[in-house]
Amino acid sequence: MNIKASNVQKILIVDDEQDIRQILTILLTGEGYEVVCACNSEEAIKLVDETIALILLDVNMPGKSGFVACSEIRQRWQVPILFLTAYGQESDKAMGFCAGGDDYITKPFSNTELLLRVKALLRRCYVYQPMPIKDSLILSVGDLCLDEETQKVTVAGVEVILTSTEYNILHLLLTHRKKVFSMENIYKSIWEEDGAVVGDNAVMVHIKNLRKKIEKDTRHPRYIKTAWGKGYYID
Repeated sequence: MNIKASNVQKILIVDDEQDIRQILTILLTGEGYEVVCACNSEEAIKLVDETIALILLDVNMPGKSGFVACSEIRQRWQVPILFLTAYGQESDKAMGFCAGGDDYITKPFSNTELLLRVKALLRRCYVYQPMPIKDSLILSVGDLCLDEETQKVTVAGVEVILTSTEYNILHLLLTHRKKVFSMENIYKSIWEEDGAVVGDNAVMVHIKNLRKKIEKDTRHPRYIKTAWGKGYYID
């Protein structure tokens, strides 16, 4: 389900540490955002609705972890999710992306870095609008269709729920058919920053998740092809 942005964007903070919730609330409200808070995954899942523009989600919490909460939220909502965690290994980041997260920031982080990532995610998801190609709002290849106006993706008429990052990657490849995008190209196009900031495995994990959702056989993909040693493309 798509989430529409309002004039004042609402951010959901999910963290079991009260001090962190308070600090983030002061920081974000000072930037003009509306903030709601949850102290655990169960409460967060109940709070997510069409008014939430972004979720800041802690990973290590009592009960359900942030990864589990993210997976459950992704069953209904496409809202961008930024993980907050003390775990900085590439394997941890890969788990976050596999769960459906859009970005990842490691504690301790600076207020400036957090705000930059929040604004970048909101800008990617709600400000930048894809330009129609050949006066058509529908991009298609085979049974795969992407509606630029509604941002709805279907395969053989069945809707596929994508994260905002997965959608942006698919849109990038569909609007530049046959062009091979290296991982660096995709980093710069989607994240608008150097690949090292996001992590070496980010694009590969998102492509893997995307293929799981749109391909019948991920070992022999019909849509997103791999140009070995070069990158990815849609033929």
